[in-house]
Amino acid sequence: MAAISATVELVADTSARILRLLSLLEARVEWPGAELAERLDVSARTLRRDVDTLRELGYPVDAAKGPGGGYRLGRGGKLPPLVLDDDQAIAIALALQTAPATVTGIDDAVTRALTTLRQVMPTRLRAASEAFEVTSLRNYWEFSAPPIDIATLQTVGAAIRTSRVLRFDYRDPTGAIPAPGQPGFRPPREVEPHHLVVWAGRWYLIAREHRHRTWHTYRVDRIHHRSPAGVAFTPHPLTDDDLTRLVVQNPDRGDTPGPWQCVGSATLELPAGVVARWAPGGSVVQPLDPHHSRLTLCGWSWTGVAGLFITFDTGLSDVEPPELVAALGRIGQRLRATASQPTNLSG
Repeated sequence: MAAISATVELVADTSARILRLLSLLEARVEWPGAELAERLDVSARTLRRDVDTLRELGYPVDAAKGPGGGYRLGRGGKLPPLVLDDDQAIAIALALQTAPATVTGIDDAVTRALTTLRQVMPTRLRAASEAFEVTSLRNYWEFSAPPIDIATLQTVGAAIRTSRVLRFDYRDPTGAIPAPGQPGFRPPREVEPHHLVVWAGRWYLIAREHRHRTWHTYRVDRIHHRSPAGVAFTPHPLTDDDLTRLVVQNPDRGDTPGPWQCVGSATLELPAGVVARWAPGGSVVQPLDPHHSRLTLCGWSWTGVAGLFITFDTGLSDVEPPELVAALGRIGQRLRATASQPTNLSG
């Protein structure tokens, strides 16, 4: 056991020394070998072994010519070692390239971060990450909200991380903040922020009202922060089922009906889990029983809303409002007329 303990300590000391070596190489353009060995309190032979270890990890350390020799960190050595496999390198590259799709104000930072990360990766991992060049285009089918301002996201995230009460004004569906005396005015919210959720291209804050302890869901793009973080609170654990209930199945999450001029609902002969998986952004899914769920959809026209319901290819009941019932009837008539036409089977 003593031998094993000694071996573990030796490995730990060596790893710490190698990290220290890399840190020193980063701090100065070039180090004389003797001075570098003295700073690390090792022999010249041990220093050479440590330099070889860094090179084996894929981080270039160049030997400097001159009296006594020396070392300098070559291209691709501006950060401490990044031990990434191919999958991790690809995951980071993809995450950085797709981040601007839902967050605004970070495009330049994302580009610089991706460039920096690739510079410090060993050649093999850099090639793996560069194999994926992604351009994000907005998918209007998702009815996604405008990208989130990075300052708002940082404020909300910091309040969640530090468990501090968040105070903010909440914009109405048009983006306005009603002033005192105007219709729809409400004093600033004071909430205990717990979780950020991204669903169908939109960011949501899950929070508990500070005074009444009731749970609410807020659209982050409608939050206007008012003051520094408030008093501390004790977070309440939330499960994945809790988050689904508070976002996907919540009719009061702030984006329905929103600005849409047509809002319809119907009961589907499908479980809520299946419907939620394929429902477009801005919809609301409510479980009724293991085999039925209630779906609310929004659109610019009743025919468009009816078409969305038809994509689920299942029975519909309790359809509301009458305008949606009429739109489904018109679509049914058109489909029956199409189906009754003679089929041309000639080649």
